Amino acid sequence: MEITVTVNGTGYTRDVEPRLLLVHFLRDTLGLTGTHWGCDTSNCGVCVAWLDETPVKTCTVLAVMADGHRVRTVEDLATGDTLDPVQQGFSDRHGLQCGFCTPGMLMTARRLLDDDPDPSEATIREAISGQICRCTGYENIVRSVRAAAEIERTADQEARA
Repeated sequence: MEITVTVNGTGYTRDVEPRLLLVHFLRDTLGLTGTHWGCDTSNCGVCVAWLDETPVKTCTVLAVMADGHRVRTVEDLATGDTLDPVQQGFSDRHGLQCGFCTPGMLMTARRLLDDDPDPSEATIREAISGQICRCTGYENIVRSVRAAAEIERTADQEARA
């Protein structure tokens, strides 16, 4: 089937098998390997990207379902050499260890902060509850998201000054 998808602001038209998962379309067809592939069962959350503005587990979405839609992946977070505040927060507060779950966590955290610029710890934990990190114990991930919120607040205050 022919699909047309906008990924990270660039339009792509490709012929795909109807059964091709979005995670494989992103990784294998487009070469965007930032979206990781873990379980294929929607349990781990490492494959989270945005379909339009909604975080989805791309291992449970067929590429044909993205036809005519916008997809945003972790590759789209940074602007040039400037990290997104979420990426900076994870770097500053050691929110990653092996890094396998990190792209999905970053995309989920970005959406959370877009919706709630000052989330509580409970809200952060709820937002990332569909994702598994086997290394960190989540404490530094929560701290990282809080740090990202602070980075954004500081930038907003400086922009208004």
